[in-house]
Amino acid sequence: MNYHLTQIPERTQRPRQNGLTMVMDKGLSLREAEDMLSTGAAFIDIVKLGWATSYIFPKLEEKIALYRAANIPVYFGGTLFEAFVVRNQFVDYQRLLDKYKLQYAEVSDGSIDLRHEEKCRYIHTLAKQVTVLSEVGSKDAEKIYAPYQWIQLMQAELDAGSWKVIGESREAGNVGLFRATGEVRQGLVQEILTKIPSEKILWEAPQKSQQVWFIKLLGANVNLGNIPTSEVIPLETIRLGLRGDTFSFFLNKN
Repeated sequence: MNYHLTQIPERTQRPRQNGLTMVMDKGLSLREAEDMLSTGAAFIDIVKLGWATSYIFPKLEEKIALYRAANIPVYFGGTLFEAFVVRNQFVDYQRLLDKYKLQYAEVSDGSIDLRHEEKCRYIHTLAKQVTVLSEVGSKDAEKIYAPYQWIQLMQAELDAGSWKVIGESREAGNVGLFRATGEVRQGLVQEILTKIPSEKILWEAPQKSQQVWFIKLLGANVNLGNIPTSEVIPLETIRLGLRGDTFSFFLNKN
């Protein structure tokens, strides 16, 4: 840091198991990615190449190499996994991970109908090859799971081999964990936390108000994902109580 302040919450250090910031790259140019890394690399733990953007991005190998040089793991969005599975190309997906030497993969079923037992088999298989993050929740706003269902699904996926389970929100933060307005389904989150340890969950929280809510609930080292590329440093200041939204929250707590 550039100067000293007291009463700043302690952040976990990279490589982190908790306090993760997952950034969604929705198609940054190489220069834009370089610019983001020049100021924010120390605060980024993992980058997701959103949904299936990796299929059409013209300089994919260079993009992955850029993040790898900054010691930041990269993975393809879960929608790409679904695109392969729905076409009966799972083996091709595995080969793709090997081709690009990826160490992480996301397993989701937000856009396709996939029996949960089958989803867990995919998790179990991929966990032998890479570190798996699995996403719980649907991209369909009309498909709402009861809290007990979230808990059952998350626990089963952790048991199948997921490193973290991801709470779905889409890149806009308006489904799954959130209402259409972006408001957190607070009762749902609280109930999930009675059974699933917070450190095992990566909460997708692209909106500032959502990030603030989770930080006030679970502290500076909550795992947050789908962070816009322009919000890396702003999020870190929220985590540290250095933005108005959390300014008083951490004072006199150290």
